[in-house]
Amino acid sequence: MEMNQNQIMELLDTLYEKSINGIPKVSQPIDVLANDYLSKNNSTEKAAKQFVNYQVAKCTTSGFVTGLGGLITLPVAIPANVSSVMYVQMRMIACLAYMGGYDTNSDQVQTLVYACLAGISIDQIIKQAGIKFGTKFTTAMVKKIPGTVLTKINQKAGFRFLTKFGEKGIINIAKLVSVVGGVIGGGFDLVETKVIANRAYKMFIKGDLNALDNKDDEKIIDTEADIIKSQDESDN
Repeated sequence: MEMNQNQIMELLDTLYEKSINGIPKVSQPIDVLANDYLSKNNSTEKAAKQFVNYQVAKCTTSGFVTGLGGLITLPVAIPANVSSVMYVQMRMIACLAYMGGYDTNSDQVQTLVYACLAGISIDQIIKQAGIKFGTKFTTAMVKKIPGTVLTKINQKAGFRFLTKFGEKGIINIAKLVSVVGGVIGGGFDLVETKVIANRAYKMFIKGDLNALDNKDDEKIIDTEADIIKSQDESDN
């Protein structure tokens, strides 16, 4: 299967729209989901960690991703299990961005979500544009990222996915998801999702611009015991 840059961006845009607005009878709009966790916890950090832990635990249950795949209509034909994983991962990033106070309807945040999902570094692109963020960025700073910079970031993210979704790559990804699914019973790439979750947490909750460069991710998701502990704490 051959995909060009425009098709990749169309795919990402469709997944993002569904991530933000939810899918009827399947998933809530992102603001409803995020505010539910925020209302049950006394800090944004605690709400974000509980959300991520629960999402990963839920998504690795048998049949979750398989059942979701048939409900996502996309402009580009890719295996349902692959599109499902991308949807859940992108929705998780967007929800953390919302919890962090970012406007998920803005072009800037949408682009940063793509960068986080793709795992690309944006530090040099930001610096080359003469934008000074320091080591942390805020919602106000993000709003100032110009369209020319967003285009460059989108192109870099698109190229990363274009490489991943080449004819040979799509087969490999489908096999990878299938193998992981056979191990954990949900068709979900748990390891990659943990990495993406850690990256998104540091980026949108901690305001760490270097989150996309740092390979030594802070472990906000670790063991099943941590997930249970997080849920128990929220009940107190």
